[in-house]
Amino acid sequence: MQSKIRRHQWDWAVLAALVLLVASLLLGGGNRLHELRLALAELSALPLLVLSVFAIGRQQAWKVHPFAFGLLLALAGLPLLQLIPLPPQIWQSLPGREPMAHILEIAGIAPSWGTLSLTPDKTWRSFLALIPPVAMFAGALLCEPADRRRLIIVLLCGVAASIGLGALQVAGDSARFYLWPTTTIGTVVGFFANRNHFATLCLVALPFAAVLGAAVVRQRNANRTVMWASAILITLIIIALGAIRSRAGVIILAPTLILSFIAAWMASGRGRPRPILLAGAGGALLAMTAVAVFALTPLLARFDTAGVREGRFENWPIVAEAANTYLPLGSGLGSFDSVYRSVEPTERLDNTFFNQAHNDYLESWLETGWLGAAFLIAFLIWYGRRTLAAWRGGVSTERDLQRASSIAIGVVLIHSAADYPLRTVAVAVVFALCAAILELAAKSSSDRSGQAASTDRRASR
Repeated sequence: MQSKIRRHQWDWAVLAALVLLVASLLLGGGNRLHELRLALAELSALPLLVLSVFAIGRQQAWKVHPFAFGLLLALAGLPLLQLIPLPPQIWQSLPGREPMAHILEIAGIAPSWGTLSLTPDKTWRSFLALIPPVAMFAGALLCEPADRRRLIIVLLCGVAASIGLGALQVAGDSARFYLWPTTTIGTVVGFFANRNHFATLCLVALPFAAVLGAAVVRQRNANRTVMWASAILITLIIIALGAIRSRAGVIILAPTLILSFIAAWMASGRGRPRPILLAGAGGALLAMTAVAVFALTPLLARFDTAGVREGRFENWPIVAEAANTYLPLGSGLGSFDSVYRSVEPTERLDNTFFNQAHNDYLESWLETGWLGAAFLIAFLIWYGRRTLAAWRGGVSTERDLQRASSIAIGVVLIHSAADYPLRTVAVAVVFALCAAILELAAKSSSDRSGQAASTDRRASR
């Protein structure tokens, strides 16, 4: 009876996860300029967060996934650490605070307690923005494999719907098909305010569509409709990436396609690719990347009527110099805009604004310093170990999704070097879902069951 009650409670948790995923896609595609919608997306995460916390305590999940939950606590604790009030003497001694202390002295204002963050209000918002991905990670980690597959299917349906909305956006010339007022009319953005973030979501969906479609081949009684639907979605994604005109998206498409093909090959039950196939895939990857970099990217830039002067690369040294000023603890999450405005050279001023570094690693280095760098290193260690476990595993639906998740996470990590996809709630929630699936790579029982089944077949012969 008690197990039935718990299962009923977790059915509600799965429903809450589905609601969070849909709400994030519809409401979480903007930035901090759209506070109300983002607040609604964050509120939609609270039911799943509460149910997951109770489930974690009941199942003692931190003992099964200690490293992952350690990373999660570190991620949530970093902005809270930056909000701890510090005595005036300590605050004034922090790097980068001398000019502010001097201004207070000139104004005759006695220094008071201050936080590590230069913009505590924005740091608090950064903490609140972590609620949806944290809830999704915990919820997806503890739910059943079939429920995780349903979440991925909902994600793919959301991507298809976003592409459909993008088709309406490019076909019309009005703002009625755009969800965000800050979007440039005439660009393809789907549910997002930024086309680059829409490109990230499309790329993330590619490996999942590939493995789910290929898995039909090894499942004799499976519905072939899934395979055709996956093929259609992959085609739509490739077409959409061309219409989106995201240069980073076009460049990342080549490795994503190749890795998705290899994952689909394994999902179809054909075993591990032979060296000659891997060599061919590597050659195709180099060729496709070269074409994307040297041919397609300039072509897209030529037809990009909504583009502005690409000053992000020229601004990176300025950001790096500012980051060195605030080492070792950083200027505080969310403080980039304020810090950059204080150091931006006058010759760089024009009618555009540079409110993000367009390099999440560099921006995190400025805002979090050595603590953020340590977290990133720990995350990459986790990612590398779980990815190896996923690709070394056998063939099963769980392993298929784990391999696809490793590709999807890699896509976001690569794109973060030239943009800020994880600073949108939608991409952050999808990233957390992929991380939860990949975390189970080291705990999957599908390999053992598959090995036992193959042993039984050999014994029966």
